[in-house]
Amino acid sequence: MKLAVIETGGKQYKVAVGQKVQIEKLDKDAGAEVIFDKVLLLADGEEVSVGAPYLKEAEVKAKVIENYKDEKKIVFKYHSKTRRRKKKGHRQRMTEIEITGIK
Repeated sequence: MKLAVIETGGKQYKVAVGQKVQIEKLDKDAGAEVIFDKVLLLADGEEVSVGAPYLKEAEVKAKVIENYKDEKKIVFKYHSKTRRRKKKGHRQRMTEIEITGIK
């Protein structure tokens, strides 16, 4: 089973073929194909390749399933003794992808 570690949106994800992954928003429509060339690690059974920092000639192909907003995160700031409060919500834009190939 092939595994890879890719970098996108400033985060690293461990992926395998057929896996669905939620990542930070990509500017692609649903059904589009995406190629990740920032591959940090590639494992195929007993054979493991580690990049410094990225592997050349390695890429991961994926298909965009949907773009959506994640659940709301509440940001609450409170200062004691001054009775100051600030409440704010944030919904991160996300993209769900399905890994179609690792090479």
